[in-house]
Amino acid sequence: MSERATREETVDVVWSGSWVAERLGVALEGDGELQELLGLALRRNPKRAHLLVSNVLGKHVPQRPSVVHGAGFELGERVRALLGAQEARRAVVLGYAETATGLGHAVADGLRDAPYLHSTRRPVAGVEQAGGFEESHSHATSHLLLPEDRDLLASGGTGADASVLVLVDDEFSTGNTVLNTIRALHALHPRERYVIVALVDMRSAGDRDRLTVFAAEIGARVDLVTRSTGTVALPDGVLERGQALVAAQEAEQAGRAEKAEKAEEAAGAVEDVDSAPVTRVHLDWPAGVPDGGRHGFTPAHRAALEAALPAMADRIAAELGDVAGPAPRHVLVLGFEELMYAPLRLGTALEAALGADAEVRYSTTTRSPVLAVDDPGYAIRTRLVFPAHDDPADGPGDRYAYNVAGAGFDAVVAVVDSTADTPELHAPDGLLARLAEHTGHVLLAVLPSYVPATAAPTGVPGTPTPAPERQEPAVLPEPLRGPDFSSYAPQDVGWLLQDLSDTELEAPTEEREEAIQSGGAHYAESLPVEYQPSAEYQALFTAALEASAARIARAVGTVTETVLAERGPRPVLVSLARAGTPVGVLMRRWAQHRHGLDLPHYAISIVRGRGIDATALRWLAAHHDPADVVFVDGWTGKGAITRELAAAITEFEASGGPAGFDPEISVLADPGGCVRTYGTREDFLIPSACLNSTVSGLISRTVLRADLVGPDDFHGGKFYRELADSDVSGLFLDTIAARFDEVAGQVEAAAKELLAADRAPTWEGWAAVERISEEYGIHDVNLVKPGVGETTRVLLRRVPWKILAKRGAGADLEHIRLLAEQRGVPVEEVDDLPYSCVGLIHPRFTRGATGADGKAVQGA
Repeated sequence: MSERATREETVDVVWSGSWVAERLGVALEGDGELQELLGLALRRNPKRAHLLVSNVLGKHVPQRPSVVHGAGFELGERVRALLGAQEARRAVVLGYAETATGLGHAVADGLRDAPYLHSTRRPVAGVEQAGGFEESHSHATSHLLLPEDRDLLASGGTGADASVLVLVDDEFSTGNTVLNTIRALHALHPRERYVIVALVDMRSAGDRDRLTVFAAEIGARVDLVTRSTGTVALPDGVLERGQALVAAQEAEQAGRAEKAEKAEEAAGAVEDVDSAPVTRVHLDWPAGVPDGGRHGFTPAHRAALEAALPAMADRIAAELGDVAGPAPRHVLVLGFEELMYAPLRLGTALEAALGADAEVRYSTTTRSPVLAVDDPGYAIRTRLVFPAHDDPADGPGDRYAYNVAGAGFDAVVAVVDSTADTPELHAPDGLLARLAEHTGHVLLAVLPSYVPATAAPTGVPGTPTPAPERQEPAVLPEPLRGPDFSSYAPQDVGWLLQDLSDTELEAPTEEREEAIQSGGAHYAESLPVEYQPSAEYQALFTAALEASAARIARAVGTVTETVLAERGPRPVLVSLARAGTPVGVLMRRWAQHRHGLDLPHYAISIVRGRGIDATALRWLAAHHDPADVVFVDGWTGKGAITRELAAAITEFEASGGPAGFDPEISVLADPGGCVRTYGTREDFLIPSACLNSTVSGLISRTVLRADLVGPDDFHGGKFYRELADSDVSGLFLDTIAARFDEVAGQVEAAAKELLAADRAPTWEGWAAVERISEEYGIHDVNLVKPGVGETTRVLLRRVPWKILAKRGAGADLEHIRLLAEQRGVPVEEVDDLPYSCVGLIHPRFTRGATGADGKAVQGA
């Protein structure tokens, strides 16, 4: 996501802080973006009169949901870059109630793999407090920490060593609140690193040195990541003058309101204006997904929510379409105090659903009393006042919605949790009635309040009804099998996929590459056009298969014997679709041919950056002992999928999934030194890497897209029946299996030697990839694809920049050289390469890029 792809809309041409600045002498000083991000308002607060009003936070100023989410997401991406992908997996994100609950959640999204928790001012009966702190300048000071998983703050719920803690607030002003939080939590769970994240760093010069001193005091590294930096210059006596200005404005506004009321009375009875209708919309919120981060929100929760968002947005859009009169074109999604993230993501999904047909904005109600002044130079133009409607622990009181009245919204979608769906919400002076005075239609969406299993039982006065824990569907999907899905025999493999064969998913290679590298799409959301080999290339494959069949048979036998020795007597083979599936079929055939074993074999989807198919794991756990499952892949490159699988299994179990899966991968070839169970560590041509679906049962690479894959669905895949005439899947299997008896003696010796050897991963390949990434000016290891198999994929599916070939590499690279020649890609001979070859994807790709100088990328 590019920084300017989420460029915020400024609310007014006049700076929305000029009214306060002119009257009180308050000055906002900082970088050029600061006044675009912030306006100023005044409030009744004995500790701080002014309020910095963010234009991208979605609290006081209605803003496009994509802008609000994008602001936090980009900060999260920066934190991920700061920590590195591996350390980012161990991070825990903590946001501050109420203003930064949504921002913190968006930061966690940008980190991708981090669980999230926000502080809360709502105690929940039966939920033990894990900590708390005070916010000195706030109108409401007590923050509670109520994680469902007591280990979340210590280790992210993994049980490992203390992880990096990322603390998120909307602004970093004095730093007192954040530093006090770190001090308190560090005493409970010491760790080596903290990262503070804020939209703006507004510390004074005197406060800036405190962070360095504080880090030294606790013996930890403390980093700061912000979008903009500045200071607020406050003249002497500004607090007293601000309070006097607020009092004078309130008195003036009260006087005007009284005169208007008397004028209406003098004019006689005025016919009441009909209020807008209020319609309840049923979202079908995904079961078991928390409504926010009050008790913790995991990456598994995030995935389930992402999958459900399009359908929920469609339900809202359908209700808006049923409104009498013209369809609403100016729609506000209004969240509720701490409930910021769920309404925000509903807003982003509604933006996508409505497209150019409507303008969608997002903001939330708040506990914070702020003066409203209807002036373009003031950040809070209007306010609605209504009674609290969630039975707050600190007693009844007023709540507020700012910049909603007079904004011209055709419809307002009010989003609350079930705890707040009370008679007060629906009262004549309640929030819904106040909204109905200022818009044409009000939709009410109620999310189930998530209450941890440790909470008080249902029926305790004041305790919300717990949302049900995630329920397994009555019938999990069944595996797909040939000949209905794939050209493999039905006993060869059961595909834990859903059939998307009738869905148009292919896109031109260059178009996909540009979308992936720009952040506009994930590689698993579409498919490349299937490569159709030329006669020359097909002949090369056939020759390579014949030449390498015995070599591959030895590797198949060696890895299978190792698995049987260490994971027997009847392991369940689960190949990572699709490159692992031909290997899984061959391992099954070896076990049957040499030992008479009929091993179960399934294919499952795993997606880099998105994790493994959780529904498929649940299916496996329902039908087999997870401890018997052996994950199988074709080969390792730099080990990204090895790491992805380990993290995904950890997350799956942490989110309540069945335990016991061993995340170790068994592979045919491990040139990267990434696993301990392998057939060989040589980097050679595995002919199944030469082709795509036509050597893999005519099945596509797997697909994960929210509008196609629901939370209880398997990931998707396509069966290319139309390519049957080119299918060599059976030829590949039969040619190698025919050599099993020939290599049996060699396999016995190799397996015995391996079982006695030190097979600990060396990660030599990962180190080489990092070196190549920097040496060639790429700075992204995901664009460096090492090994014969991965290089082939680059040439078949991506936009290659160049190929690095180990000097002296021979026949194993003939197909690489042919493909490179066909695509006009240079092949560079290099020394000191731990692989036979490495494919470099074009960095910073656009369809006009050339990148031809061999060391640096052409153009910015």
